[in-house]
Amino acid sequence: MKWTELLTTAVNENYKVTDALMVMVDDDSLDWKPATGTNWMTTGQLLMHLTGSCGACFKGFVTGDWGMPEGMEMGDGPDDHESMLPPAEALPTVESVAKARELLAADKQVALDMLAQAGEDDLDQKKLAAPWDPNREIRLGEHLLGMVIHLQSHKSQLFYYLKLRGQEVNTLHLWGM
Repeated sequence: MKWTELLTTAVNENYKVTDALMVMVDDDSLDWKPATGTNWMTTGQLLMHLTGSCGACFKGFVTGDWGMPEGMEMGDGPDDHESMLPPAEALPTVESVAKARELLAADKQVALDMLAQAGEDDLDQKKLAAPWDPNREIRLGEHLLGMVIHLQSHKSQLFYYLKLRGQEVNTLHLWGM
């Protein structure tokens, strides 16, 4: 199997399941977050994070454009890793589930476009470092697969948010069956 085929399948499946889980969220629950523990995103923040957790990162890796404001680079703080991780309460949120689904569809298209732009040779042979791990160069295909796994992780988080709110979800929902 080639990188393009593997990543295209992974993108299509994970965005489909993520969208199906988003449909189960109601606009009245966008401010909800788990009651115990600290530094939780609200449901609205989680939905917003899902809409940029894969395709936007594909774009960063493929083009070098991470969408940062001019003059600001990722990791500009005194501790590069920590400066990239703002507290949950500082994260943006969505105003509606419909908007989140629209943004998710757009992010999926960016992921597919960037995958096509990269091409099989670069996916397999081009090595680069992530801005958050500048001393570790790996293949572009591995980075993009990592971004799909990032989407999967937050998809699972949404699944558990729904479960904690008493929604009727089960493993079939988590895996899109």
